[in-house]
Amino acid sequence: MNRILINRLLLFGMSALLGACTSVGPGKLFRSPSPHEQYAQSLKDAKLESTALGTDWLAAADRALQDSILVTAPYRESGYFAANRPFAVGYRLNGQRGDKFIIRVEVQGQQPVQVFIDIFELDETASEGRSGDRRKGASPSGRIVSARADTNQLELEVRQTRAHLIRVQPELLRSGRYTISITREPVLSFPVSGRDSRQISSYFGVPRDAGRRRHEGIDIFAPRGTPVVAASEGYISGVGTNNLGGNVVYLSDSKRNQTLYYAHLDSQAVQQGQRVSIGDTLGFVGNTGNARTTGPHLHFGIYSFNAGAVDPLPFVRRGTGPARQTLIPYESLGDSVRVSVTRAVVRQSPNGDAPVLRELPRSSAFTITGGTANWLRVELPDAVVGYVSNTVAEPARRSLRRYALPAATDLLDEADAQAAVIETLPAGAAVDVLGSYGSFQLVRFDRLTGWVARTP
Repeated sequence: MNRILINRLLLFGMSALLGACTSVGPGKLFRSPSPHEQYAQSLKDAKLESTALGTDWLAAADRALQDSILVTAPYRESGYFAANRPFAVGYRLNGQRGDKFIIRVEVQGQQPVQVFIDIFELDETASEGRSGDRRKGASPSGRIVSARADTNQLELEVRQTRAHLIRVQPELLRSGRYTISITREPVLSFPVSGRDSRQISSYFGVPRDAGRRRHEGIDIFAPRGTPVVAASEGYISGVGTNNLGGNVVYLSDSKRNQTLYYAHLDSQAVQQGQRVSIGDTLGFVGNTGNARTTGPHLHFGIYSFNAGAVDPLPFVRRGTGPARQTLIPYESLGDSVRVSVTRAVVRQSPNGDAPVLRELPRSSAFTITGGTANWLRVELPDAVVGYVSNTVAEPARRSLRRYALPAATDLLDEADAQAAVIETLPAGAAVDVLGSYGSFQLVRFDRLTGWVARTP
């Protein structure tokens, strides 16, 4: 890309980010374009989407939506992106209604870099990908939230129990190292003062009255008189008494279109119509209603305006705490490594039970693009990206053998006959073999490293 083209890209691309804001919630007919969408539009406005670099950036964005990595919160890993190669990565996350995910992306580079973070809901009705492929079955059904242009942190309240995809993509012409961390917290505050989800002893859906009904909430045991508190901001939509719940309070959580139900109270401390903040006392733990024969506890239920009773547990269970995976050393990012055992497997996700994408023989070479100290995220020479255990890989530095080229040979920058030529090595040049992949060998000649076709 020439200097004029680069200047056009920087001018038009960065100007598109000014004034960018977080997208509005799902279900709106109109929404503000995300910073990522504004940047993509700037490429088109500047006639840069038809350049190789612009086309590759847009293609990387689309590819990250199809080829995603399944992770479980809390999770973190590091990665690297190069200025000369557009990059995007998708992380797939299964969430329950009531979960809140906090996503942070920290970037280190020689120049300031804008990183776009977008979250999509996935349509899991699509068919699964073919055996051996990365997961392609669930496809994005729409962007639901994006990070603002001035922050690298994003929060997601899960409104439907389904898979979500987090796409992370830096702008063009910047290189750097990044660390993504994903943690889970409850959407609501815990409804009993001084207690947490470890004090729950009866859960949603268990049979009641010999199976004639089901438990539409959770029971939180605490001493009589323990304050029961507002788990969200809202207003008191009901205060009263009924046969099952005894003394009850209804708190309208209009932000989420649901009502919080507090039952078996010893007494109430609010009035209908009263507005409350998180932590305000609504009443006190008791055992009124049909709980007279049990110990004091709060029955806590959630009723959605469009789905009826929903499981309150994800809304109030303890968070996962910070992600604790040990990160891969930054100096290893971008390094070439090779299989150090007889056979290794490349998996779809950083998990020993994840689907296998490839099986590789000893000395197969590939590049570290990210991961953790235990699971390396690698890119194979045929562009497949997956994870290998760090116990099966070693740096591709020590020579496996040395031989003289029988004829003049092109040193290529990729294991592909159509790849760019780094240099043509003369016949008789002595090369060190560092690894192999398919019909190519990774070799070192003097200070140059690249790929050559295997000799017969």
